[in-house]
Amino acid sequence: MKKIVTLCAVVIGFMTMTAMQPVAQAEFKFIAEAHNFGKIPQGKPVSYAFTFTNIGDQPLIITAVEPACGCTAANYTKTPVKKGERGIITLTYNAAASGAFTKLATVRSNANTPVKVLSFKGEVVAATTSM
Repeated sequence: MKKIVTLCAVVIGFMTMTAMQPVAQAEFKFIAEAHNFGKIPQGKPVSYAFTFTNIGDQPLIITAVEPACGCTAANYTKTPVKKGERGIITLTYNAAASGAFTKLATVRSNANTPVKVLSFKGEVVAATTSM
């Protein structure tokens, strides 16, 4: 009887340890998660492409890129990014108002870290008029 109980305990322990192993998922590795445009002229939209690599084992799928305001537009790789491949998230700022700015965009995906925040900043310089 003791042998059966011991055998059951070993089997249950093995099953528990196997179930606790992390599932291999997709994962972002960005070259940079922030960008500084520096000074840019008013009325001239600027864009930056955030490049990433999927360092996980599963295909990475971006479900949404949500800029924090209407002054920023987002475009991103919409097809699954396989292990070791690269993808791009491009953010475009319209630069309509002069002054310093800092903008954020939330990236949602199936990655191990499902929510990432990208940021960019700069200063819009008012256009000068010449007579």
